[in-house]
Amino acid sequence: MIDQDTITAANASAAADLRADYDSLGERLDRRGVDIDAIKAKVAAYGVAVPSWGVGTGGTRFARFPGGGEPRGIFDKLDDCGVIHQLTGATPSVSLHVPWDKADPADLMAKADQVGLSFDAMNSNTFQDQAGQAHSYKFGSLSHTDAATRAQAVDHNLECIALGQAIGSKALTIWVGDGSNFPGQVNFARQFDRYLDATAQVYAGLPADWRLFTEHKMYEPAFYSTVVQDWGTNLMIAQHLGDRAFCLVDLGHHAPNVNIEMIVSRLVHARKLGGFHFNDSKYGDDDLDTGSIDPYRLFLVFNELVDADGAPGFDPMHMLDQSHNVTDPIESLMSSAMEVQRAYAQALLVDRAALMQAQDANDALLAQSALKSAFRTDVEPILAMARHEKGCAIDPVAAFRASGYRAQVTGMRPAAAPGSSGIV
Repeated sequence: MIDQDTITAANASAAADLRADYDSLGERLDRRGVDIDAIKAKVAAYGVAVPSWGVGTGGTRFARFPGGGEPRGIFDKLDDCGVIHQLTGATPSVSLHVPWDKADPADLMAKADQVGLSFDAMNSNTFQDQAGQAHSYKFGSLSHTDAATRAQAVDHNLECIALGQAIGSKALTIWVGDGSNFPGQVNFARQFDRYLDATAQVYAGLPADWRLFTEHKMYEPAFYSTVVQDWGTNLMIAQHLGDRAFCLVDLGHHAPNVNIEMIVSRLVHARKLGGFHFNDSKYGDDDLDTGSIDPYRLFLVFNELVDADGAPGFDPMHMLDQSHNVTDPIESLMSSAMEVQRAYAQALLVDRAALMQAQDANDALLAQSALKSAFRTDVEPILAMARHEKGCAIDPVAAFRASGYRAQVTGMRPAAAPGSSGIV
């Protein structure tokens, strides 16, 4: 962790300007009938989970170029995740990926307590083979033609649930790379039936207070067809499995120009929105920093979430899911967590009465203006004040760089050798 004196010193030089900016924004929002302190309280209470794998350098399809201080395992990852929350106050939980993060539950709990974190949803891995694995997932996992391979994938997911129970998690996320690369390679119907049957076995193993999230993705690693390729198929799966099965929306897992915010609305309506993997993309599943390409789309997603707040059964989980190839992973995750908070704060500023009135009057211009007015508001003073009042950093990236944490862990952790493609 970072010495608190470093954060305090960094904040001292910025506190006066922050107070002036916050008060000025408060006056302007007051003229719009908005209580800035109420918005700040909601932002301060909001948290997004960080992915354990996100603190390592990601990889392209062709190569991976590790940076200094790469985490050697889950306990190094938890140290890095703890620093992210210490500086931002926005990432109170971490999502584990098994078997990458498999460890003794007591040791995981002790480390999480030490760095001030809890555990979010568990993530299973049947999209790559592991050492000593009896059956290969080259041609699928939960939908494989071979019953023994499907059983192996089911058992792995049940193992993830067991570990999650021991560390306080309450959800399992399943993403599979199953699909096909050539026409005729698989029978779509039989493959989907096998997937449903195997996933139902995992669902049957859920504890009573757990939820199951299934994740759709249009392509990759399968490039002709994917078993769970879109939100419609994902909804079919959730409805087939039962009341505790929900759809997880990854912002990068859709075709270009798809209206993701409308997908969110439809899943809310069906009471099957389970949660999000936040990231950003330009061409495909780029896994870029959240809000780096299309911050307005992120805002529109949160506009739907704020609009749905209080709906029956509405309780989505929020997590970042990114691959950092050219930036410091800790800095990128901090930046993304703050961008998610920013979109949430902006969505809270939407004048919903005015928006509904414009919608009912079919006044497209005024409806758009109601959204744009909120989106254009610089809510940075709200985010920064929420951090400051928690004892976190007013400027987390600047405080992180001033702390020397990256240089410190680089000296402690052996340098990672450049590797082939793939995520950490």
